[in-house]
Amino acid sequence: MRITDIHGCEVRPGRLVEWTLDPLMVEAATSQPDDSRPPAYVQESHIRTARTVREDGLFVPTWLGAAFDIPGAVDLDVLEAALRTWTLRHETLRSGFRWVRDEMRRFTAASEAVALRRQDVGDFPRAQELSRHLQDRFDVAADALAWPNFLYTAVVRDDSTSVYMAFDHSNVDAYSIQRIPAEIHALYVAGTEGRADDAAPVGSYVDFCELERANADQVDDTHAIVARWREFITRCDGRLPAFPVDLGLEPGGGLPEQKLLHEMLVDDADAAGFAAYCRPFGGSQVGILAATSLIVHDIGGEPVYRTVVPLHTRAKSRWTESVGWYVGGAPIEIPVAQARGFDDALNMVRGALRTNKALAHLPIARVLRLLGSDFRPTSPDLYSIVSFVDARGIPGAGQWDELKAYALLRVSYGDQVCAWFTRLHGGLQLAMRYPDTEIAYKNMRRYAEQLRDIITSVARSAPPSLANARQHGNRPLPAPRLSSETSKLAL
Repeated sequence: MRITDIHGCEVRPGRLVEWTLDPLMVEAATSQPDDSRPPAYVQESHIRTARTVREDGLFVPTWLGAAFDIPGAVDLDVLEAALRTWTLRHETLRSGFRWVRDEMRRFTAASEAVALRRQDVGDFPRAQELSRHLQDRFDVAADALAWPNFLYTAVVRDDSTSVYMAFDHSNVDAYSIQRIPAEIHALYVAGTEGRADDAAPVGSYVDFCELERANADQVDDTHAIVARWREFITRCDGRLPAFPVDLGLEPGGGLPEQKLLHEMLVDDADAAGFAAYCRPFGGSQVGILAATSLIVHDIGGEPVYRTVVPLHTRAKSRWTESVGWYVGGAPIEIPVAQARGFDDALNMVRGALRTNKALAHLPIARVLRLLGSDFRPTSPDLYSIVSFVDARGIPGAGQWDELKAYALLRVSYGDQVCAWFTRLHGGLQLAMRYPDTEIAYKNMRRYAEQLRDIITSVARSAPPSLANARQHGNRPLPAPRLSSETSKLAL
């Protein structure tokens, strides 16, 4: 699924229908006694950040979503049944939080109580008006500080129906979103054919939260992982790392609005060639991080590239099909000024990931609490990220273009750069949120263009042998077009 916002996902006119949790169910659920299973650290950090930013006077929507088509005339009763069955399958969607003084307490509705309420909103003859309405509606219905915090909608036409679903980030990650089209389609088709849902039960993210937190709470401030994070943050001047180029931000200024850059960076042939070249070093993720380190050094001049690499925490098969936020982060440091070329950078990234990958299993929010530092969140993003996902093996990926399937981001406010690279059957896509300043725009365009140059030049050269890679070789490559300009000269 390509990543975009609601305005870039081929919204077309039609009759809008939406489903929310039934109000009687919501009233009963929120009156339930506490569920002893605590929030995951990432959930708690996310919701506390949202509350802090709201208290500072700014509403920052942070929902994620999915968009896809159902071809032909739709049976809304069957679609509703499919949506209810899917909701039942994933316990996190019937579980929320309430505040008891400054403590977050979980409550969870019984599965037999789950009910949806359908509302016919009306006709939207203009696509632009519809996309604006959907964004505004999702902002309210998928709010981190409310419950329920998700919404299902359908735009009905005679020849097809487009489904749009939005969730607060506390319930989902990108992988959860990418699985949705195939799962809903399978349930809908089964319903039209009169078949029962025969899918095996999936692991509960709520159970995962309890297990992960219990393990994390056994770690104290003397643990080696905490010591390594402490050293990393110290070398980042006491903060988690930002994207090391000029973003045109005023020190101490308010949280800026953001923009979205999204495009197919290279086609399938170049994406495959790049992956083949990088495979002996660890694959495309290593290659993208290596290229990024070279580019930000070229643009910003920093001798060491420091970042936190997002890595999934679905360590057991029981979590594979589960909807939830299964993401940790590993800190890496790349002394890119010492790299003699792309192969050197590849080896540096490979070594850093091998050394630090295990650090992702301890939630960053737990680390920060143990460090005792003042990390009062003032931005929805604690740090900048460069993420890579090969989505070609996800069920239904081959039909995403045909079904107009998209993963949706809400682009609102933030002072960080978040870049997501997705390997699709058609190539490598880049989607990036960044502060809406002229300087940031110029530097993000330079980043994307130079990255494309590196990928294509690497892809069209002979891949290194595994033996050479292990010997930390540095094969000559066609020189990527890296300018000698600094970010100030680009203004």
